[in-house]
Amino acid sequence: MAVCQLVAAQLAHSSAGLPGPLPREAVATSIVLLLGAAAFDLFDGRVARRFGGSVMGAELDNLADVISFGVAPAFFVVLWGSFSHSAGSLLSLVVAAAVLLAVVVRLARFSFQGAGERHFTGLPSPFGAMAVVVIVLLHPPVYLGSIAILTVAWLMVSHIRYPKPRGRSAYAVLACLAGGAGCLTAWAMHAPGGKLLLSLGALLMLVVLVLAPVSLRRRS
Repeated sequence: MAVCQLVAAQLAHSSAGLPGPLPREAVATSIVLLLGAAAFDLFDGRVARRFGGSVMGAELDNLADVISFGVAPAFFVVLWGSFSHSAGSLLSLVVAAAVLLAVVVRLARFSFQGAGERHFTGLPSPFGAMAVVVIVLLHPPVYLGSIAILTVAWLMVSHIRYPKPRGRSAYAVLACLAGGAGCLTAWAMHAPGGKLLLSLGALLMLVVLVLAPVSLRRRS
């Protein structure tokens, strides 16, 4: 749904002959859909364990994650590159392919991780997808943004350990996702301070990416 929203907005934008990037409203709608996918991904395993999962369900979960957290963010990167710089289109295709490949490798490796583990090996794909989208929203110079996105892709396939959200921490993550959706809505509606909220959200995500592995290392 997020990709379809972006495609429809892009076609309307191009047919109207409008210059520059897509309107905020179209981009924000797609991102709220991605945040919804991340919220569902947070609890689908719990629902499966409660009502009885299956091997097929586990495979479908991975396929859904590839689409929501691999294909959709990669498409965001392609659109961003097409508006950023004359050389951005080709570069963004390479960076988008790296994001998609990182998510595929990350999920394939997750399939072999023990269910009892209390940590993820590598940055979880929903958080990686959100980090990529936040970078795109900040609209940095194309080369700087590409390096930042490639760093996120590397974090997803790295061996850095990230704690699994459990119990209250899972609801805290859900609250953060809801807060992120609120910030995006304010930004899309050109509310006063919307850009500041977006920047603060990006800073918060950066802090989480850095401090989460440190907190896990201290507990171990």
